[in-house]
Amino acid sequence: MNNTELVSKSNFIRNIIDEDLRTNKNDGQVITRFPPEPNGYLHIGHAKSICLNFGIAADYPNGRCNLRFDDTNPAKESPEYVKAICEDVRWLGFQWDGEVKFASDYFDRLYAFAIELIRAGKAYVCSLDSEEMREYRGTLTQAGQDSPYRNRSVEENLALFEQMRSGQFADGEHVLRAKIDMASPNLNMRDPAIYRIKKMTHHQTGDKWCIYPMYDFTHCLSDAIEGITHSLCTLEFEDHRPLYDWVLDNVDAGCHPQQIEFARLNLSHTLTSKRKLKRLIDDKIVNGWDDPRLPTVSGLRRRGYTPAAIRNFCDDIGVTRSDGVVDVAMLTHNIRADLETTAPRAMCVLAPLKVVITNYPEDRVEQLSSPVHPEYPDMGTRTLPFSRELYIENDDFMENPPSKYFRLAPGKEVRLRNAYVIRCDQVIRDDQGQLVELHCTYDDKTLGANPVGRKVKGVVHWVSVDHAVPCEVRLYDQLFTLGNPDVDDYTENLNPDSLVTLTGCQAEPGLSSAQPEQRFQFERLGYFCCDRYDSSVDRLVFNRTVTLRDTWAKMQKKAK
Repeated sequence: MNNTELVSKSNFIRNIIDEDLRTNKNDGQVITRFPPEPNGYLHIGHAKSICLNFGIAADYPNGRCNLRFDDTNPAKESPEYVKAICEDVRWLGFQWDGEVKFASDYFDRLYAFAIELIRAGKAYVCSLDSEEMREYRGTLTQAGQDSPYRNRSVEENLALFEQMRSGQFADGEHVLRAKIDMASPNLNMRDPAIYRIKKMTHHQTGDKWCIYPMYDFTHCLSDAIEGITHSLCTLEFEDHRPLYDWVLDNVDAGCHPQQIEFARLNLSHTLTSKRKLKRLIDDKIVNGWDDPRLPTVSGLRRRGYTPAAIRNFCDDIGVTRSDGVVDVAMLTHNIRADLETTAPRAMCVLAPLKVVITNYPEDRVEQLSSPVHPEYPDMGTRTLPFSRELYIENDDFMENPPSKYFRLAPGKEVRLRNAYVIRCDQVIRDDQGQLVELHCTYDDKTLGANPVGRKVKGVVHWVSVDHAVPCEVRLYDQLFTLGNPDVDDYTENLNPDSLVTLTGCQAEPGLSSAQPEQRFQFERLGYFCCDRYDSSVDRLVFNRTVTLRDTWAKMQKKAK
């Protein structure tokens, strides 16, 4: 399977797999899986798992990786999430083996495994309510107590479990529990529930079932049914591994995959909890799962991130067993590095200030040529109409500038990018004293040449008034002000400037044909992406992906 050209760095998981291959464990097979729950959109943490599981499968001969939805809770799942997750995996550059799989495909077999445990005296129907179960469970320092229903006979348990399946009991009236050890120091082994009653329609199985297996019971058996050799998961599942192994050791599932844990991705200034991301959406703090301020894969995509940048980022952070926090600047460094070489250049004025070149003929229009990318001539050239009236950035003019100010000011000169040198001669204001326009003169001998006898240090971008294309520009920034926003009330740390929407922006005419998701470097401003949903021929919308400044690269240089 040739998923991507990315070959990941060596890590402890690959060392385990290499040793398994050396000893011919698993008959020399490497079969992984990416098993999301369809209860939300994927985020950057999932991208790490995707790159790891699919990357390992791609890098080993005949390796395979399944995409399986562990869909055990119909109350929180939906086909929308299934569709979005499939699209995200493909967009990242990966393709799963065979058809998309669902744990619900195995519900009949899982039910049979539960019967197998009951017949062996290793599972029982418990009639404690949820509060009583918590009391009986004990604490980290105190052993739990046996349920008064723990010693029901096999026959009684079989009958009750069948009645649970046939819908004769209300939600929560009974659960099926594994009979393990209520005194275990690992709370996950204290007779965990493996089936519960939930009278809800399932997005895959409809109304066939009114009992559903618990995640810990389902996950390991689904791995075994699919013949997974290496079940890779994050460190929070380390305490669940004894239960994973116990279930597989006590039923005839055909094989016993090896669970291996790695550190999850924690990113600064970011939340990677689907529950908390959903709260931001439900509270209308952001505009859906694909809001460009969210760390969801679809949000990053809409913001302008590329699959290559995300894959490279995941490869750079590596795979370890040590938890830590990755600076978000490392992620932005990767997208800058990618777009620096691939994004065509363009000019867009965000806050237009009109400039009239008084010594330029009124009816004259020059078609200036500029490279699409200054370092890659094979990307071609673009045409920039130049005329008497232009727009420059309002911020590129100051009437009373400080020393060493190299942009436009009364009596000062700047170079218009890819064009002429101009001098500001007059400032025009309206009756209320508001700045309206600047009157300037140009040096007609400075197109592609330095002015004679003087140096001009400042360069500003511009567009021709008569040829400019109006557009909307959305300036995105970090959603949170804190490096670690995962506190009790994380909404108190929201960045009020995480989205600034600018209307009335003016772009060079070539951008009129910009396609959704097409990325550009707006010269002097940053990298921008044509919005995949809101942008159209009649209404251009660009999202700022990232600014030009790369703080991560600077930190790396200092570290060296």
